[in-house]
Amino acid sequence: MATPRGTTLPQHRELSVNGITMHVAEQGRGPLVLLLHGFPESWYSWRHQFGPLAEAGYRVVAPDQRGYGGTDRPEDVDAYTILHLVGDVVGLIAALGEREAVVVGHDWGAPVAWHTALMRPDLVRGVVGLSVPAVPRASRPPLRLLREQFGDDFYQLYFQRPGVADAELGRDPRATFRRVLGRAPDGGTAPDSPATGFLDRFAEPRVLPPWLTEADVDAFVDQYRRNGFTGGLNWYRNIDRNWELTAPWDGAVITPPGMFIDGDQDVVRGFMPADALPRLVPNLRSVHHLAGCGHWTQQERPREVNGALLEFLSGL
Repeated sequence: MATPRGTTLPQHRELSVNGITMHVAEQGRGPLVLLLHGFPESWYSWRHQFGPLAEAGYRVVAPDQRGYGGTDRPEDVDAYTILHLVGDVVGLIAALGEREAVVVGHDWGAPVAWHTALMRPDLVRGVVGLSVPAVPRASRPPLRLLREQFGDDFYQLYFQRPGVADAELGRDPRATFRRVLGRAPDGGTAPDSPATGFLDRFAEPRVLPPWLTEADVDAFVDQYRRNGFTGGLNWYRNIDRNWELTAPWDGAVITPPGMFIDGDQDVVRGFMPADALPRLVPNLRSVHHLAGCGHWTQQERPREVNGALLEFLSGL
C-alpha cells in the first residue's frame, strides 16, 4: 500500500479485551473512531481510512475482531454470539482508556456496530453501517426464514455445517481472496456446473479490479495464516442464537446519531433491505447509495466513504 509523503502508518499492538487477546491497528489522536471489519476481512480492510481520519483529528482504531487475524480464536462456537461481539467493543473502548467512541462497521461489522449502539448507547457518540443496514428483529428464527426464501443452497445456510466451508475457503486462501474480493461482473470465468460450494458462486477474475492489488490479496492471505476462516464462520453459526439472545431489545430503537452507506450493486440489498432504517434509527443523519459500487464499500470507494465519514463526524 502506497503511503503519501509525510503520512505515518498505523501502529500495531495487542490488548487484553473481554477475556481474549485482541490485535489492533491505530493511528492519530483525538476522539475515538472504531472501525469494525466484516467477513472475510481484517483491520486491513480499512487501510484507506486511517490517514484521512487521523489527519482530520481523530484517533482511529481497527481491530482484528474475535476469531480473525492476530486476535484470539476461541474454540467454542457459542463464544461468537452478538453479546460476545458487542462485549468486545465495550471492552476495547475501556482498554484504550476511552469513555466513548464512534463505531463504524462494514458487512458483519455493521450488525456489531448497530447492536453496540442499541445495547450501550451511553458509549456510542455515533454509529455508521456500511453495506448492512439495521433491520428489525425477525418474527421467527432467521435461518428458517432464509431457507424458505432462498432455499438450502443459500450461502449462510451452507456456512452452518462445521468444517465444510472452513476447509473449502482454507484450501487455497489466495484463490479464495482473489475470487471473493476480486470478482467482477464480467471478464471472469464462471463455473460450468451448478454451485456446490461457496467459491463456485464467484467467477475467477483474470484481472483484479482497479481498487484491489495483488499486494492487497497477499496482505489478507498472510493475516489468515494464524486463525484461518473458522472464527469468522462461527459468527454465522450463531445467527439463530443471536435471535434468541436479542429478544429483550425487540422493538427498541437505536438512539445515537447514525449514518448508512452502501453500493447500488451490493448483493446484500437483495436480502437485507434498508427500508426500516428511519424507524430503527430515529436520529439517522444521512444515507449514501454509491452508484456503481459493490459490496466492499470502503475499499472500492474510499474517497466517497471518507468524505461521508468526515462530514458525519464533524456534525457530532
